Amino acid sequence: MMVITHVAVALLFAVPVALVEPSLAGPAAVGAFVGGALPDLDLFVGVHRRTLHFPVVGPALAVPAVGLALLVTTPLTVGAALALVGLGVHSASDALGAGEELRPWERTNTDAVYDHVGGRWWQARYVVPYDGSPRDLLVAVAASLPVLVVYDGPVRLVLGGLLGMAAVYTLLRRRLVPYFERVV
Repeated sequence: MMVITHVAVALLFAVPVALVEPSLAGPAAVGAFVGGALPDLDLFVGVHRRTLHFPVVGPALAVPAVGLALLVTTPLTVGAALALVGLGVHSASDALGAGEELRPWERTNTDAVYDHVGGRWWQARYVVPYDGSPRDLLVAVAASLPVLVVYDGPVRLVLGGLLGMAAVYTLLRRRLVPYFERVV
């Protein structure tokens, strides 16, 4: 899935915080944004979907972090909890997409995300056929709608801009492969 989809899904978890305690909406959104985007930094460092993706550990860390944020509700605990939720959901949900390859529609590599606990790759499920697919954009838009309704200001502006970028990427995704191959 596109990093934009992961960010939108992570921000969706910030919506209840914004509704229940508006003063914590900002830290929740920042934490969700960071956690939703962070795992994909391993595109630049290490092995993508292995180095910074933790599909078992991420969700396991998110549960006590959310519990702590409920017991000790501060901007820091809420932001950290949403960051861990975003990281966990991003990491685990990559198994719903394609394998790790430049032409995922060809399905030549079914390794979706590495499970550090089990010591093996989780297999791709192709619910979202590949990053930048029309279904990927649909998930990003669907996850964004509640966020765009509840949030205003910078969150709405940034997410709206990201959705615009996602739409362009979706239109160009298959055409961009030859350029990616030259870089890689």
